[in-house]
Amino acid sequence: MESEYKYSLTNYKPYSYDETRTGDGCLTEVYKIYDAWLSKQTSFDAKNKLADLIFRRIGITFAVYGEQSGVERLIPFDPIPRILSSSEWEKINAGVCQRVKALNAFLNDIYTSKKILKENIIPSDLILQNSEYTRAVENFIPPNNVHTHISGIDIIRTSPDTFYVLEDNLRCPSGVSYMLENREVMSRLFPELFKKYNILPINHYPHELKKTLKASAPNELDNPRIVVLTPGIYNSAYFEHAFLAAQMGVDLVTGADLFVGKDNCVYMQTIDGAERVDVIYRRIDDNFLDPEAFNPNSVLGCPGLYRSAMQGKVTICNAIGNGVADDKAVYPYVPKMIEFYLEEKPILENVKTYTLSKKDDCTYVLEHLSELVVKETHGSGGYGMLIGPKATKAELEEFRTKIKAKPSNYIAQPTLSLSTSPTLQEEGLAPRHVDLRPYALMQSPDKVTVVPGSLTRVALKQGSLVVNSSQGGGTKDTWIVGNQENTHA
Repeated sequence: MESEYKYSLTNYKPYSYDETRTGDGCLTEVYKIYDAWLSKQTSFDAKNKLADLIFRRIGITFAVYGEQSGVERLIPFDPIPRILSSSEWEKINAGVCQRVKALNAFLNDIYTSKKILKENIIPSDLILQNSEYTRAVENFIPPNNVHTHISGIDIIRTSPDTFYVLEDNLRCPSGVSYMLENREVMSRLFPELFKKYNILPINHYPHELKKTLKASAPNELDNPRIVVLTPGIYNSAYFEHAFLAAQMGVDLVTGADLFVGKDNCVYMQTIDGAERVDVIYRRIDDNFLDPEAFNPNSVLGCPGLYRSAMQGKVTICNAIGNGVADDKAVYPYVPKMIEFYLEEKPILENVKTYTLSKKDDCTYVLEHLSELVVKETHGSGGYGMLIGPKATKAELEEFRTKIKAKPSNYIAQPTLSLSTSPTLQEEGLAPRHVDLRPYALMQSPDKVTVVPGSLTRVALKQGSLVVNSSQGGGTKDTWIVGNQENTHA
């Protein structure tokens, strides 16, 4: 009886909206099959140890900057899958595609005609005075008019039918390798479950990514040379850089492997001599990409890359200058972008956001600081963030001082209760908050592909709302379940 209670969704006790439950508290259809299987399991201990071993052998690691205990560690993995129905996925997929199309149109617009600014849909100063607005790429049109080749859209859920976009990632979104490897590990650990469910595949993502990169090549080359540009082994996402390069069958390079010739083309040093590069899937931020054009002290990029890209000799994916579109102060205007460029109503909602550069918003936030989540406009990875209800008096006062000194550096949002999902803990199954990051690939302004799966990040600390791996979060496999007629019970 003890093991049956320990691993049973029927006896599992959520404390807020949990994705295993319908509105009236019953198990959802997609979780009923899993619960019937789960109740027959006596222990996951051996499977957990095997998962750890697999992750260690594959080398699925990440680095935490500033941590003294070591360069890398295994990302925590939860063996309880997150299961979404095809109808749930249809809404997410449509909303992500819509959003990425609008954001790409916005980037095309603000670096050329600036119609959205001229019509006062978005304040001009918010864009043109933004530190992420890159004047160096004004009037440059990338191949196929695509800026956002690879996007990661962070989504949270608060009820069976309510999904919010928490933020957009349009520069160098990471984590897709964990999505793919989580699926690989789960299929090894629990092959019998993949016979019970019609789980839609995601292993074609590297193929779709390569198609996207090939489509971005200058002059519509049939067989362009593609490379993945990494900052090197000490980057927190180096495993992913190497993984994706290997999966696509392309070269992984550092800035030192590249040079720009007198013809302004980019070349890669090989044992057979210099070979031209046509497409660079860069995993380096704009500021470090080219010391000639941006940060002169950067040793990560390659001198002349910007010049080569501007002359159409090489395509850089994602495009330079995308940071202004995923800036947290610009985020509140994305629904207006969707209506302006696509003439559609947003499918996925935005979280209500207070822009602290506005006097009234700033006043309200300072008066209600203990109730809100405050984020740096250029922050990431869960750093530089205040969760008011969880903060101490000292932390609240520290943030109050920071906000007063530079209000434009911050935005604030209500503290939403993210949905929970069952996770494996020492005491058995326990609810933990989750978010979702689908990955969108754009080959043209009208063609966006999202593989039917996502990176689910889990706040493994009890009650925590911070899912970032750098802040103690983990990951789990995300199953999108299609028609069940062809599966075996």
